[in-house]
Amino acid sequence: MKIIKPGSTIGVIGGGQLGRMIALAAAPLGYKTHIFTDIKNGSASHVAAKTIVANYDDKKALERFAKNVDVVTFEFENIPYESIKTLEKTVVVRPGWELLHICQNRLREKDFINELGIKTAPYKEITSAKTLAQAYKTIGPKCILKTVEFGYDGKGQHIIDENSRLEKLWNEAKMGTGILEKMVDFDKEISVIIARNEGGEVIPYIPVENIHKNGVLDITLAPAEIDLSIVEKAWEIAYKISEKIQLVGLLAIEMFLLKNGDILVNEMAPRPHNSGHWTIDACITSQFEQLVRAVCGLPLGSTDYYSYAIMKNLIGKDIESWKEFIHDSDSKIHIYGKKEAREGRKMGHITHLVVPPDEIIEP
Repeated sequence: MKIIKPGSTIGVIGGGQLGRMIALAAAPLGYKTHIFTDIKNGSASHVAAKTIVANYDDKKALERFAKNVDVVTFEFENIPYESIKTLEKTVVVRPGWELLHICQNRLREKDFINELGIKTAPYKEITSAKTLAQAYKTIGPKCILKTVEFGYDGKGQHIIDENSRLEKLWNEAKMGTGILEKMVDFDKEISVIIARNEGGEVIPYIPVENIHKNGVLDITLAPAEIDLSIVEKAWEIAYKISEKIQLVGLLAIEMFLLKNGDILVNEMAPRPHNSGHWTIDACITSQFEQLVRAVCGLPLGSTDYYSYAIMKNLIGKDIESWKEFIHDSDSKIHIYGKKEAREGRKMGHITHLVVPPDEIIEP
């Protein structure tokens, strides 16, 4: 197992708040961070040693970036996997392009999950108004049409029911290829973040419950209030996926917990995840430090938690509420340094720490 020693430089593809928090976690371990992003004055660039601003398919810029870092990871999926292939000719990238290729396409992702014998909601590939109508007959009456790629935080998604005009909706959606998914009546939406290093050491975090508003994560409750049998079932799914793909890094897995106790996998993200932000303040090892450890070939840190936590995203004008939370000694405030508080934009988050748990469930 190749160890990237402290003093080395970690390259991060993406300049948003996840890249920012990776850089902040890397610094205490002695690593410098070099950001590659297509946006100027991005959140991550404020705390990184160096930033390259270029298109994600700019081969010359990618080659220059690769020669100046010791290992590369990424903070979001909406980048060409071919760019990761370009980087891998010069530098180690963790996770690799294969996992990115799976996770950035909803059809490939769900096919992969089902091939492992893990359940998802019923789904169909959509390429026209005709295939949409045919698929709706099979998996209706309430569905959601999504873009296959480049959708996040509720973007590129359309709810469909018996009152929807399918042809009109398809034409307005302007998707080359879409995916129609059955909307399931779930009890809770939960997620698990699991870490694995090149040596095969693997450790999950406790499952958390996620509450969304307008398609964007609003609140995370950690840990999720679920039976131990459900915890073990969620962990089993995470272990199975991470081993199959030989994960090196972090993988976040969003799941639907049904009323009968079944679990359906919704989506995966091969990186730190919004639902793991609580780990910064409530766990021995945050998800961001864990990523640094995993991609640098270090032993993984403990995922034990000091306390229960409630993480609240500050979206758009919500950022102004920092003035209220600053007076709460049990709350930790994280502001991402973004200048414009646009509607739906994640500007920061608050983690409210609750009384320490009586017992911690060991993975």
